[in-house]
Amino acid sequence: MHNLKTIQVKQAQPKQNPWKLADGGSLYLLINPNGSKYWRYDYRYGGKKKTMAIGVYPEVCLKKAREKHLEARNKINDGIDPNEQKRIEKLTCHINTANSFESIALEWFNTKVADKSEGHRKRTLRALQRDLFPTMGKIPIINISSPELLAALQRIEKRGAIETARRAKQTAGQIFRYAIATGRAERDPSRDLDGALKNPVK
Repeated sequence: MHNLKTIQVKQAQPKQNPWKLADGGSLYLLINPNGSKYWRYDYRYGGKKKTMAIGVYPEVCLKKAREKHLEARNKINDGIDPNEQKRIEKLTCHINTANSFESIALEWFNTKVADKSEGHRKRTLRALQRDLFPTMGKIPIINISSPELLAALQRIEKRGAIETARRAKQTAGQIFRYAIATGRAERDPSRDLDGALKNPVK
């Protein structure tokens, strides 16, 4: 099924017009006049001819291109359009990034903490960056569970900062409630953690 060898891909030279090096199964390397090389896969789905971008050579080598090509073929066999799935995944990734804990926390900070003193703002932002963002920052806020929040707070406790952990829980709760109010979350997992943290030493 496979026709190409790695050396052919490496040595393929540009011509006056774009040209193709076929590898079999409708996978090919498109060589452009400017020397750029793109992996492409032509397929039919729903009665229409489509082309899928597999990647750019040499970032995507021949072996990797074949792996991606096989994945796409398997999806088609399962009744999935690989291009459409790729588009949905990209869109979902963008939405998740926009609705990550860090993104919403910074939005909350700029909206709700803007009128506080400079010292309070600095302390709050530093606490977010040091204590909550490293473990939860990139997670979509709607996906954060009580155990995940508790794990982040217990990391703070482990360094002996008991009161800091309690403040971080309160801050997280305000961020979750802000996310609920703005339609990006459905519940506040910090409410499940009452009594879960250590009591400060008096």
